[in-house]
Amino acid sequence: MPRPSRNVDAALLAAGRALYPAVGMRALSVRRVAEHAGVNLGMFHYHFGSKEQFIRTLLTQLYDGMFAELALAAANDARPVEALRAAAIVIARFVRDHRLLLRRLMADAMNGETLAVEFAAANLPRHFGVILGLVHAGQRAGALKPVPPAQAVAFIAGAVGGPIIIGGAIVERDGMPAALRRTFETAVVSDQALAERVDLVLAGLCVARPARKTTR
Repeated sequence: MPRPSRNVDAALLAAGRALYPAVGMRALSVRRVAEHAGVNLGMFHYHFGSKEQFIRTLLTQLYDGMFAELALAAANDARPVEALRAAAIVIARFVRDHRLLLRRLMADAMNGETLAVEFAAANLPRHFGVILGLVHAGQRAGALKPVPPAQAVAFIAGAVGGPIIIGGAIVERDGMPAALRRTFETAVVSDQALAERVDLVLAGLCVARPARKTTR
């Protein structure tokens, strides 16, 4: 018997991505996802088997797409600072594009939801490990200051991702002025703003180059 169209998989996963930020893992019911996707319950169980497997697939698919792009950005072994910049921008854009879902995932993990805790434990070390490796490479090349590498990673994560997660949680609340939201989108989370913030972070981490002497 032929397997039903993968369009059903995609519709269910899209429904999960849309619903999860608002309701969280506990309230993300199979029935609600199926109804949102316009799919009957039998097809949900055919494709995913259970709610737990559905959530694992949803989060893994989302993360693995980002991680593949991150690994590609980090592959510039000859120029570790440029690779670090590219990798930081990949992560920043991912956090920006999925900030509602990531905030909910963090809240679920802090509330002890097993799947959220397991996902964070399995995947946070992966992308932090990539950034840590690039910091090590930059320090070995003499391009980055010899601060503790974990401190450098924390600096990058806090300066690049913190404004997206925390700032977004503030300005996206009901009742916030529309002008504030527009300013946030352009000055904090636009592609240009993300690149500028990454460059500011790297300026703080990079070894200052001696000024060239001018000849008269």
